[in-house]
Amino acid sequence: MKAIVVTDEAAGTAGMTLVERPEPEPATNDVVVQVHASGFTPGELTWPGTWTDRLGRDRTPSIPGHEVAGVVTALGYGTKGLSVGQRVFGLADWARDGTLAEYVAIEARNVAPLPGDVDFTVGASLPISGLTAWQGLFVHGRSEVGQSVLVHGAAGGVGSMVTQLAREAGAYVIGTGRTADRQIALDFGAQEFVDLENDALEDVGGVDLVFDVIGGDIGKRSAGLVRAGGMLVTIAGPPEAQPADGLAVDFVVEADRAQLGEIVQRVRDGRLRANIGNIATLDDAVAAFNPTERIKGKTIIRVRP
Repeated sequence: MKAIVVTDEAAGTAGMTLVERPEPEPATNDVVVQVHASGFTPGELTWPGTWTDRLGRDRTPSIPGHEVAGVVTALGYGTKGLSVGQRVFGLADWARDGTLAEYVAIEARNVAPLPGDVDFTVGASLPISGLTAWQGLFVHGRSEVGQSVLVHGAAGGVGSMVTQLAREAGAYVIGTGRTADRQIALDFGAQEFVDLENDALEDVGGVDLVFDVIGGDIGKRSAGLVRAGGMLVTIAGPPEAQPADGLAVDFVVEADRAQLGEIVQRVRDGRLRANIGNIATLDDAVAAFNPTERIKGKTIIRVRP
């Protein structure tokens, strides 16, 4: 099968190459998915699981990409709840070969049925962004109706999902980003926008929940905005500052079939829309992940027409 592989962490996305690899075999409780569309997050090239297995042993050349939408072609021993020919989408394990390939072996519990009226391209855009937003807001952040939520990177893949889900849950949403991101963030549902290039973040005042995807200085300053009893939730690593009278938590997104079902149902009924910026083929994936200009939205690789 065709697959994108990486062998050199220092090279980043420029070190991606398109090669031929053997088709994967399903392990116990796995399914093999014929990949129709794949999502990729460039940050995963800095994650340990991309380069080593769970015991720390080198596993390069490895296939990156962890978001998938496709069709089940084989079941591993003991696999239940899914069938050959079923449309699915989900999140592949961090320390196994991923989804930038024509086939991927994935734990059955990590995928959910993809309804026939949701395109594979949309399905592949949802797992990381959607699950990160869901878990940050409702599992770790315990978001409630009437709260104010500050969403950093509100025009990005994760931020746009956070903005939409928070608005639907009855929150007042303040988005942040670059100057050029203002209208996109507002279109996704932010009620206010803070231009991090020109506005003073501190002018926001107090908020109940900060969802941070940036870290660094922005993350530290954001801790001071959290009201008493509020929370700072971040995916940018351990927080460098704690709210004075609140909590801070960093987390890594996990696959969850039930949550995937909640997310895709919202897509089906129009409450949630994907943030796709570019669609490329597997043959053109390396160039797509090394663009000459900034791409707004998520790049999806359409492996099959």
